[in-house]
Amino acid sequence: MPIRVLAIDDDIAMTELLTVLLQSHGFEIMTENSGSDGIETIKKGNPDIILLDLMMPGMDGWETCKIIRSFSNIPIVVLSALNNPGMVASALDAGADDYLIKPVPSSILVAHIKNLARRATGALSANTASYPLTQSN
Repeated sequence: MPIRVLAIDDDIAMTELLTVLLQSHGFEIMTENSGSDGIETIKKGNPDIILLDLMMPGMDGWETCKIIRSFSNIPIVVLSALNNPGMVASALDAGADDYLIKPVPSSILVAHIKNLARRATGALSANTASYPLTQSN
């Protein structure tokens, strides 16, 4: 089953680029061009990973991230042109799981998405699996 990615970015050219790039790597991609639309899509579409821009008009990425965190633990990767340690810390404090600076090489983006999806799936498996308390010889 392909990894479902939701990209939230006000730049239509960026969401189109992400669609082409991620589909070519076998991901299922949904896009929204505002934070509020992205939140509605999360509630309906149940993505595995969210790619989120910070600098958006209206509801910015920080506010969007905080609202998402109020109802979901879906991994969030911030994709931003802001290369400032304070901004990175602020995004992580708002609930983001990862922060990548645009432009990011496609191989790095794909690796980060796969890593977070693997961790999220592993966390679900670990919560439902039963492990023996002792090992037998």
